[in-house]
Amino acid sequence: MRQLILLCGLLLSLGAAQAQVRDYDRIQEEGVLRVALYQNFPPYSFEQDGQPRGVDYELVKALAEGLGLKLQVTWAPPGEKLDDDLRDYIWRGRVTAQGQLADLMMRVPYDREFAQLRNELGELVNERVVMFGHYQRERWQLAYDRRRLAEVPSINALQNHPVGVEVDSVPSFYLSSVREGLLRSQARHYPSPSLAFAAMRAGEVDAVMALRGEVDWLLHEAGDAQLALADNAYPDMGRQIWDVGMAVHESNRQLAYALEEQLEKLILDGSVERLYAHYGLRYEKPESYQ
Repeated sequence: MRQLILLCGLLLSLGAAQAQVRDYDRIQEEGVLRVALYQNFPPYSFEQDGQPRGVDYELVKALAEGLGLKLQVTWAPPGEKLDDDLRDYIWRGRVTAQGQLADLMMRVPYDREFAQLRNELGELVNERVVMFGHYQRERWQLAYDRRRLAEVPSINALQNHPVGVEVDSVPSFYLSSVREGLLRSQARHYPSPSLAFAAMRAGEVDAVMALRGEVDWLLHEAGDAQLALADNAYPDMGRQIWDVGMAVHESNRQLAYALEEQLEKLILDGSVERLYAHYGLRYEKPESYQ
């Protein structure tokens, strides 16, 4: 009986989480679009002087306004994996500060294999999520200080130069393993790319590797002509370029279609590129627009 009660409670709690998924008609009726944005993730989404900022915030605000909706932000601390975040904020249920699931999640890296990933039972892991609306191409980027490193034609140039990377990040694993560990001793780990960048400005490291948008933003904010962008490739890294898009609950495809229509206008008329430039970022259109 006790197990039956616990099972009923679990089913009720899951039902409650599912009930929070609002369809497009209800979103229009309430006049509010609830969006999950990654917390403290400049230049994409962050708070400054108590106000939300970032390219993802500005973009989704424009999308909401195009649909005649007000934007309500749910700040989302990143989980260990993307599917954890999608589960928590889009379809099952971490209880958010607003007590509701988000209607939309921004900055979802798109990978066809990930979208079709199946568990040990052959079921789609992300069957309750629709990934759509690619709005940017992302890649890895290296920045360096020309006062201590003349140029970076290839990663071999880093053999005698410490490089700052975020702990447990792709650049961290890459530098630790590429060329049979050739650069392992040069990797210096920091809690965030911004702290790695601060270490470069302080002379603790000679270069920093992170997402291109993060590096562009940090260079833009620093305003130091001696800090440069490297143009080298990353051999044996695997996927180096990918599209970034959005995600909604699988029952909310009407919202996805409406958002994609607004997004296409903003990309084609140059609004998205101007938005990125405002934050000092280079903008690369997603593959479907190239």
